[in-house]
Amino acid sequence: MRRITTRAVAEIVPHQEFVDGLRSPPPGGLRLKMGFDPTKPVITLGWAVGLRKLRQLQELGHTVVVIIGDWTARIGDPSEESQTRPMLTAEEVQANAQAILRQFYKVLDESRTEIRHQSEWFDEFTLTDVVRLAARFTVAQMLQRDDFAQRYAEHKPIGLHELLYPLLQAYDSVAVKADVEFGGTDQKFNNLVGRELQRMLSAEGGGPAGQGQAVFLVPLLVGLDGKQKMSQSLGNYIAIDDPPEEMYGKLMSIPDSLIMDYFELLTDVPDEELTGIRKAVEEGGAEAMDA
Repeated sequence: MRRITTRAVAEIVPHQEFVDGLRSPPPGGLRLKMGFDPTKPVITLGWAVGLRKLRQLQELGHTVVVIIGDWTARIGDPSEESQTRPMLTAEEVQANAQAILRQFYKVLDESRTEIRHQSEWFDEFTLTDVVRLAARFTVAQMLQRDDFAQRYAEHKPIGLHELLYPLLQAYDSVAVKADVEFGGTDQKFNNLVGRELQRMLSAEGGGPAGQGQAVFLVPLLVGLDGKQKMSQSLGNYIAIDDPPEEMYGKLMSIPDSLIMDYFELLTDVPDEELTGIRKAVEEGGAEAMDA
């Protein structure tokens, strides 16, 4: 339990609710949602932080529900951008999704993974459904999201379709009956919108008032530049599919300040051994290379 709730964890909202779910899970285990927009066919080690946590929970009997954002990928989540992203075609999205799933299964247990596409429910959505969904939240609420607030303050454009992104991602949680949603810290706003939407619809449907998914946030892995989140668009990444020798070379190039983060977020080295590694890194020189 401690390994799951402390290491490689940034925040769990609400923490006790998640712990209670682990101790007394529903029949079949918890449904752990992780969505991705297949905007590119490659995933980085940054993704592996969340995937490794999900694999730990799969080993306890829980089910990972992977949402392929074949709708939101056409919008583009601006969470790591300061400007509007170009939309993708349906064909580009599907090709990227297949490539990404193959890489996911290098970490996840395929037998305990459920694959869902947003098009399963959004293909049936009417304009009326979209308006009703949008009516549940305000523009002021959407502008609380950091990247939107920054662009608004800087008088940079924000497309109306982008304001719908958190709502569409939130509805995914309703559609798959997610118990927990996983994401990086940059996804906190979107994940909490999902929790709130579930709470609204649960109460309206006669279910337990206030029932909604827990939110499990993992730290963002800093990229090879030692400054910003690992990202393909920034070119500071290591791909899960990189050849071993290339991956090794990139890992050897990271600043010493990142060594402990990489050990803690990407390996199963016991905590007591990390103490010795940390000392070696602090002493520098050959000891750091050995670490």
